[in-house]
Amino acid sequence: MTFINGIELCRRFHKEVVEPVLVDNYPSLLYSSALMGPGSEVLGYDTEMSTDHDWGPRVYLFLREEDIGYSEQIVESLRERAPEQFYGFPVDVNMSVITTVPRYVDNCLGVNLNEPVRVEDWLSVPSQSFLEITRGAVYRDDTGQLSVLRKQFHYYPHNIWLYLMASSWQRIGQEEHLMLRSGFTGDELGSAIIASRIVRDIINLCFLLERQYAPYPKWFGTAFNHLECSKELMPYLWAAQTATIWREREEAFNNAFKQLSRLHNRLEITEMIPADVSYFHDRPFKVMDGEGIARTILNHIKDVDIRQLADRRLIGNMDQITDNTDFRLISRWPGAEGKYARKALKALFKPSIRS
Repeated sequence: MTFINGIELCRRFHKEVVEPVLVDNYPSLLYSSALMGPGSEVLGYDTEMSTDHDWGPRVYLFLREEDIGYSEQIVESLRERAPEQFYGFPVDVNMSVITTVPRYVDNCLGVNLNEPVRVEDWLSVPSQSFLEITRGAVYRDDTGQLSVLRKQFHYYPHNIWLYLMASSWQRIGQEEHLMLRSGFTGDELGSAIIASRIVRDIINLCFLLERQYAPYPKWFGTAFNHLECSKELMPYLWAAQTATIWREREEAFNNAFKQLSRLHNRLEITEMIPADVSYFHDRPFKVMDGEGIARTILNHIKDVDIRQLADRRLIGNMDQITDNTDFRLISRWPGAEGKYARKALKALFKPSIRS
């Protein structure tokens, strides 16, 4: 059996199985078909190892609200016509999902498409969830609704983007000197742990600088390797990650920060930020002053709600406040539990208490 990546396999499944069934049984039905949602294949990173669970020929079928009543009949039609194996891979019709675009967005993002997407909506959703909507592939889109959705969430709005970059620099600024102070006192393990946190913050910043959503941890480093800036930054980040002496970490980060400064200045979204590191107060530590850069970026945010939020707390988004896997999968929590948890999370990001 020859491996076929999931995007191509599902494209063939749509074309050779799903589409013929719908044409024969529901010739006037308008629908969209795509590979979306969770799964390594949606990101294009699947390999033969991926086929051992939650992988196989499948599609998301999006119907209009007035046609959603056909769902069970469509499933039965697919079950009757679909082969047991497709290009050598077992077929499980239940892996395909039938829904509507608004229902899918409400389930995945907790967003009502009939209302404006608010600041707290953008910030309470993990970037992986946005990838699950915007990556993968669309095989058919009769109404165009799915294409509009993917365009709407293609990337963060400009002022949200600035807020997230400022939050990343803030995180770096809060800990860059702590890594050096720990090492200076002889706590190399503590210094190394903080260095790992900064490496992650820098990589998150790199995704922002290139206007790309960052995936969940399994593919975080892989996706970073696909960024344009990774070739320049990888040697320094790896040196910081593997260093056994705090001075080596300091040198590695100082070199990385110079590259980050160049990348930021190339965007021309603020006045030029310094390209060189400086001493942290009177201590023998050289830092980039991430908190100062954060303030510079915040001065260019025009949206009143986002400025109000930044003035209250500069904590970033879901990805920046927690790395707890279960919490970041809040969209998959069942029933009322997920609904109330998401509501509480959004309250944290609200710029003000709205009536």
